Amino acid sequence: MKPKTSSLRVSLHTAALLAAVLMTSGAAPRHHAHPAPQTPPAAGTPDSAAAAPADTGQNDGVAAIVNDQIISEYDLQQRMALFAATSGIPATAETFQRIRPQVLQQLETEKLQLLEAQKNNVAVTAADVDGAIESLEKSNNITQDQLKATLARGNVEFASFRAQVAAQLAWQKLVSQQLGDRVHISPEDVTAEMKRTAAGADKPHFLVSEIFLPVDNPDQDGKVLKAAQDLESQLQLGAPFATVARQFSQNPSAAQGGDIGVVQNGQLAAELNDALEKLVPGKFTQPIRSTGGYYILQLRARQEAMGTKIPTKPAATTPDGVLPLARILLPIGPKPAQDLAQKALRAGAVIRSRITTCDQIPALVKELNGAVYMSLGNMRVADLSPQMQQALAQTQPGEPTQPFLSPAGLEIIARCDVAAPQMTAFTMPTRDQVEDQLFEEQITALARQYLRDLRRDAAIQECDAQGCKSPIAAAVSATANAGNATN
Repeated sequence: MKPKTSSLRVSLHTAALLAAVLMTSGAAPRHHAHPAPQTPPAAGTPDSAAAAPADTGQNDGVAAIVNDQIISEYDLQQRMALFAATSGIPATAETFQRIRPQVLQQLETEKLQLLEAQKNNVAVTAADVDGAIESLEKSNNITQDQLKATLARGNVEFASFRAQVAAQLAWQKLVSQQLGDRVHISPEDVTAEMKRTAAGADKPHFLVSEIFLPVDNPDQDGKVLKAAQDLESQLQLGAPFATVARQFSQNPSAAQGGDIGVVQNGQLAAELNDALEKLVPGKFTQPIRSTGGYYILQLRARQEAMGTKIPTKPAATTPDGVLPLARILLPIGPKPAQDLAQKALRAGAVIRSRITTCDQIPALVKELNGAVYMSLGNMRVADLSPQMQQALAQTQPGEPTQPFLSPAGLEIIARCDVAAPQMTAFTMPTRDQVEDQLFEEQITALARQYLRDLRRDAAIQECDAQGCKSPIAAAVSATANAGNATN
């Protein structure tokens, strides 16, 4: 078999991360401020959806100590700002408080990975990082100045972005160096897997992404469940699944936005498989306890059994010319100043990027001071204004229009019809594809164990104004305090 290297590629991670930054900042890719939480601006400031967090003066402290290495409050604030920028969620005090534990845990993990890379003489040079970022810029058809500007609009220092790229590169190199030689895929292994796949070709198959949070100690189960539920809440509010997976998932698939490829019905653990069977494409599960920790699964597509006859045209769900619609309005007046209009359009781009279903819109609008939500129900498109008709003509079922200015203000019209699932039938993979899949499965399992061992042997202290203590000690103290309060 040909030699392989791990595909935990930083380029995949950062390419999608960059695309998300560009989307939510209002830039359009081709196809020293210290951020901290802030209170949302008053009504009439439509740029609030991407507003800069204000400095609270807490950025010079210590957030955690990992094996005698410090994670500063500034590092933590920067990473939270990066997540807010790439997911489109508001950079508010409430949001930052909610995501802080998960972001801090991810920084702790990265610190462990970097320390292990240093221990094994795995070096990531400035040239390596420059090359990775240059590749991203070329693939997205932007200059470095444009990249820096888009990150700055999300209050993310370019150096912080480089640091995350470097951490991904270091872990990729380390995993390849330490574990690559331990993975052996023989021709017999591939043949056996091909036979197993052929035997299951008459079953449905699922294209799946995952978010995985490990439970390394039974005492941490409740804390991990709470973290998983908080991530689910961000997904419910419109944060892109792939972005959340890249930032928080603790499986190597995080580098690909959680993508674990195609699995056949019955291949995963029973509790995970049962949840997948009930999903429709585009939806995700609640946190599920399974082997090793908690999973959130997203069904991206479903493939029917091999040989299934696929309909050529989906059935219509509404009468011709009638669509269920919802309207979002930022009432900035019929003739806003040019600066205000541009801010409104940027805010509209952020809002649009977060809409995946009409069910999300009421909660989303509540977060935006001054925004108005209207459910229009089933509307004859011919009865709408020419401007609305033109905007809707560029959409597909379930999509919102591009934001546009009207005499009422800035508007987004969301289509609430659901596209009929595009059915596809399973096709057999090639031997090379099966070999790649087996390699990824084995190196993923090894990398997960590697990281679990690093965490088990680590000395981690999380800090606040009262000092630093281990997460386990903090949990015990919180439980004792709760018991004392009850008594």
